[in-house]
Amino acid sequence: MNKLYIGNVSEEASAEDLETIFEQWKIPHSGPFLVKTGYAFVDCPDEKIAMKAIDILSGKVDLHGKLLEVEHSVPKRQRSCKLQIRNIPPHMQWEVLDGMLAQYGTVENCEQVNTDTDTAVVNVRYGAKDQARQAMEKLNGFLMENFALKVSYIPDEMATADAPPLGGGRRGFVPRGPPRSGSPGMGARPKLQSEVPLRILVPTQFVGAIIGKEGATIRNITKQTHSKIDIHRKENAGAAEKPITVHSTPEGCSNACRTIMEIMQKEALDTKFTEEIPLKILAHNNFVGRLIGKEGRNLKKIEVDTETKITISPLQDLTLYNPERTITVKGSIEACSRAEEEVMKKVRESYENDVAAMNLQSNLIPGLNLNALGLFPGGAPGMGPSMGHNVPPPGAQGGYSFGGQGQPESETVHLFIPALAVGAIIGKQGQHIKQLSRYAGASIKISADEVSVVDANQVAPPEGMDTKQRMVIIAGPPEAQFKAQGRIFGKLKEENFFGPKEEVKLEAHIKVPSFAAGRVIGKGGKTVNELQNLTSAEVVVPRDQTPDENDQVIVKITGHFYASQLAQRKIQEILSQVRRQQQPKPSPRGEGPPLPRPSRK
Repeated sequence: MNKLYIGNVSEEASAEDLETIFEQWKIPHSGPFLVKTGYAFVDCPDEKIAMKAIDILSGKVDLHGKLLEVEHSVPKRQRSCKLQIRNIPPHMQWEVLDGMLAQYGTVENCEQVNTDTDTAVVNVRYGAKDQARQAMEKLNGFLMENFALKVSYIPDEMATADAPPLGGGRRGFVPRGPPRSGSPGMGARPKLQSEVPLRILVPTQFVGAIIGKEGATIRNITKQTHSKIDIHRKENAGAAEKPITVHSTPEGCSNACRTIMEIMQKEALDTKFTEEIPLKILAHNNFVGRLIGKEGRNLKKIEVDTETKITISPLQDLTLYNPERTITVKGSIEACSRAEEEVMKKVRESYENDVAAMNLQSNLIPGLNLNALGLFPGGAPGMGPSMGHNVPPPGAQGGYSFGGQGQPESETVHLFIPALAVGAIIGKQGQHIKQLSRYAGASIKISADEVSVVDANQVAPPEGMDTKQRMVIIAGPPEAQFKAQGRIFGKLKEENFFGPKEEVKLEAHIKVPSFAAGRVIGKGGKTVNELQNLTSAEVVVPRDQTPDENDQVIVKITGHFYASQLAQRKIQEILSQVRRQQQPKPSPRGEGPPLPRPSRK
């Protein structure tokens, strides 16, 4: 991809004009400029220089009153399924990019391109030509965090290999090309903050020393550790501590952290600061439970192995807008450095497991704004409104209820958990369920009475099976449902209510209008069978149900978390279609629905 296409070239422009521009911007080229009417071509020594020319010149440099458009030169026969997307925000999260690309079709491969620019560049291969064309039309110029994406075709060698023979061969037969590379889960993934950034808190009085005169010290740290370091000086004005975020490889983060600790220790000696300066690491609450481990075993092992003392801030310190816990490490700089490596190793493992699990199903779950979930570092923490305590409604005496006011597109799901697990979900003095409600942005109640839940196709439960269940009533929009239910599934696994090799499978109930139940089932059970095949969840609409006072019936969904979520979203999609069809069509003049005709006597 060394050959460049230069578009929007003025008729007055000459090869010498273009050569002067390339020399002015110090962009070498390996051949003469071939100038046509309105466009030109030129070869660069390598792909990196070609990318540099695109980034520096395209849409930025004027020649005879016209802004040049520079992109890879791609023959028509190779304009197929491969695109290059440039000017991606540097710290855009992988799952956000992945979800955005998946809107237009099947992404077979996505690889990051190494460039000298601050923004990121990826090469993407779609499963079909029309998918790539749609992605290019929709994403080119699309604004993300004030960065306008730039999308262009790049040569698709497989398009040539897959083309039908010009002569001979059976009609309609297309010979197979080389095997496709980079299938999902196997190919290289862009490292758009794929490693969790290291976030630490430092005393405000040491921030100046870390930055150095005219920023010299922080630039030196950045250069030596190959990292990007953000010092959030303006956050929490007047606070005793300031957060620092380090974006790099795990090794780069650890090296930067050690250097910062050494600078603080030296500054403390110079200023006769006598208090101990512990290392304070910030980590999203989602990962802290797995860092601590059952009965604190993981954390205790890190303390013993690194000869440090580690404490973690209590849950009560969390707020809707601050989902991070403070991990305080005390010991020598050497010991704290080793502890940082071990702590962040656990946090990154948790993050990668969550991303892997999410990417398995995220593209299949419609209606979810993954960026709003706040599951990953850098995402917007806590998307719901500020939550207060609600008084349990009539009939829920003895049940815990925490949550907020109703939100648009709110859904209600009844999730059934083992009765013995209620204490773990509620937590001491209701702290866990309160925190869960605030984190998810959902209203969460637990029924006071036990219920028996058995397989819809069984007359009696299997012998020895514990069928005592309690119903968790979750109300909130799709993102809130995803977060609340996901945390409940995770908590049951963490607290060993399911075996180490046993998947957590729970039953969930959704109420649907009785007239829509047939749409969920489909003709001859076709829709419900397709739902089960697609989602791997068991979906049952029990026969002979009597609709409740709101003329609603129950749909039962049983499966692991992602299967259950996918089934719930698909059912809600069906209900949305039914609701749209139920809406009266506006009259041509927009005067509202027609009046009923008078009956003839």
